[in-house]
Amino acid sequence: MKVLMINGSPRKGGNTSIALNEMVKIFDAEGIESEIVEIGGMDIPGCAACYSCLEGDGGCVYGDIVNEISKRFEEADGLVLATPVYYSSPNGTLIALLDRLFLSSRFSKSMKVGASLSVARRAGVISSLEVLDKYFSISSMPIATSDYWNGVYGRNKGEILEDKEGLRTLHVLAQNMAFLMKSIALGKKEYGLPEYEKKAMTNFIR
Repeated sequence: MKVLMINGSPRKGGNTSIALNEMVKIFDAEGIESEIVEIGGMDIPGCAACYSCLEGDGGCVYGDIVNEISKRFEEADGLVLATPVYYSSPNGTLIALLDRLFLSSRFSKSMKVGASLSVARRAGVISSLEVLDKYFSISSMPIATSDYWNGVYGRNKGEILEDKEGLRTLHVLAQNMAFLMKSIALGKKEYGLPEYEKKAMTNFIR
């Protein structure tokens, strides 16, 4: 089994990286492969709403890292999204990537497990999580949770290692995510994936 982890922070080896590596320790212990992709320092444009990706086999017209990540996402059993908090929200580079990734990737994301985490000096953790979790909830992806909100606190590099409660929260999150992925894999063998009725696209006003 495999988890794809996307780091939205532009700071190499910073607190967001440290937080993800805390989860990797648990995945390793659970026998689950993990891959971290660092996108925070990349120049990733936002979605142009051209809808070219809705034609044929999909793929974003920009032809950049989004299409590369899409292939890895398709092969993964789970997806972890990690962000520093900017103005009580995920940083813009990550949002630009996710908007394009989730629209342009045409494979089914049903029953791939999603989890998000955010890192803040003080505030904005929960509002950032809410933004990231919406990518999962619109894609039939079960959302892994911990026993507290998935945030750790620290400003300078390495400070989150002093947040013992936050680190434990991430460990429990990874344990729960591993359990969900394994359980879903067993369920797929026994029952298969859900068969959904055809989607109807409507506007609120007709």
